Amino acid sequence: MSRIGKLPIALASNVQVSVSPENVVTVKGPKGELTQAIDTDITVTVEDGKLLVQRPTDQKRHKALHGLYRALLNNMVKGVTEGYKITQELVGVGYRASNQGNTLDLVLGFSHHYVFQLPAEIKVSTTAEKGKNPTIILEGIDKQLIGQVAAKIRSLRAPEPYKGKGVKFEGEVLRRKAGKSAGKK
Repeated sequence: MSRIGKLPIALASNVQVSVSPENVVTVKGPKGELTQAIDTDITVTVEDGKLLVQRPTDQKRHKALHGLYRALLNNMVKGVTEGYKITQELVGVGYRASNQGNTLDLVLGFSHHYVFQLPAEIKVSTTAEKGKNPTIILEGIDKQLIGQVAAKIRSLRAPEPYKGKGVKFEGEVLRRKAGKSAGKK
């Protein structure tokens, strides 16, 4: 069996899971509601406060889908109970971030600003403390969506390896290069 797929997903008392006949799983919790379409070969059942994902055979395709859907459902359960949070830092002289509601305005060293309209499901906040890098904090319940938005923001100015300037995730360790050698003989 799949090591990940066979693990049951523990459901809190405030989480409700429903599976429709078309194999669409809906998870409701205190932070919101998420839905996910499941392949028709995979069966999802709720027993004793646990969510179980099962596959019909040991085919390679079924094994892959088994672990995939278990991980997706686990992310949904965690999202509606705890939520997800991603923090990004802007490293560079003059780099700034500000927000008005769900509109993010970034100054990343180009001649123009980047104005980024975020999806309604994501909450954004920015901080700029003296002596520290400006930060962008993204919060939401959908792990896939929040990761995709964070990756898009990072792609606007990915960190470069010489000075480390750019948009990076908090705690991310960058591989730095030495740069030009001091002198040739």
